[in-house]
Amino acid sequence: MTLLRKSLLALLLSGVVATPALAGHHNEAKPAGTIVDVAAANADFETLVAAVKAAGLVETLSGEGPFTVFAPTDEAFAKLPAGTLEDLLKPENKDKLVAILTYHVVAGKVKAADVVKLDTATTVNGQAADITVEGSTVKVDNATVTATDIAASNGVIHVIDTVILPD
Repeated sequence: MTLLRKSLLALLLSGVVATPALAGHHNEAKPAGTIVDVAAANADFETLVAAVKAAGLVETLSGEGPFTVFAPTDEAFAKLPAGTLEDLLKPENKDKLVAILTYHVVAGKVKAADVVKLDTATTVNGQAADITVEGSTVKVDNATVTATDIAASNGVIHVIDTVILPD
């Protein structure tokens, strides 16, 4: 599987985290499995997990990694214009879905303390996402990071409130 697909899967799966993490708490406990396992174990990431499956990225995001995933919640996906998600999940739009999902994934394990030192992050799809810090608010493109450092055996997940889209 290509690195792009691997990154996309990681991104999609990273959206599934424990509820305390969604409340903005850090989770440094022993990883509960791969990025995909962590995402699939949380009801707030059903859309992300479905997208990862539709994109064929489960195997990639379950791989060795490490990956950093900026994972959108179900609420983040709900902000997309009407019909967008349904169109992306169609088999004929798989490449576009993969491009979007891999835009949420960065190769390597980038913890929150390191993210705040960056201006951009090169995503698995090859494009750079902008990172801005204003006070205690960290944004990736137009998405606000709502929870950080959710551990997985093959990387780390940071929860975001908006689906970010590549150019």
